[in-house]
Amino acid sequence: MLPARNRMRRSTDFEATVKSGIKAVQPDLVVHVRPGRPEDEGGAPRVGLIISKPVGSAVERHRVARRLRHVARTMLGDLHESDRVVIRALPSSRNASSARLEQQVRRGLRRALRPAGPGR
Repeated sequence: MLPARNRMRRSTDFEATVKSGIKAVQPDLVVHVRPGRPEDEGGAPRVGLIISKPVGSAVERHRVARRLRHVARTMLGDLHESDRVVIRALPSSRNASSARLEQQVRRGLRRALRPAGPGR
């Protein structure tokens, strides 16, 4: 379970992160990251999940959500205090193992947070 202070709740936060954040596409999910800026409110990093009906039945969506919340909780320490992350589950995520989901979230975060190199 994600601690309350790390949960993204407002639709405006989701929208801002998805629209102005950095997107990293993985086979079973999409990771949107909006790195924190000094003028942003501090506190704690916030994580939100988007798990829509194409993922499956309510039972399957809740199972995917539980697994992604667990994965997100383990990587809170890797985020800066004003970072915002939205994880969008794709339909194939319902068949992916927890280890595979964790690997994809970590890879997505690494890709989104790495500094742009020369030629980018």
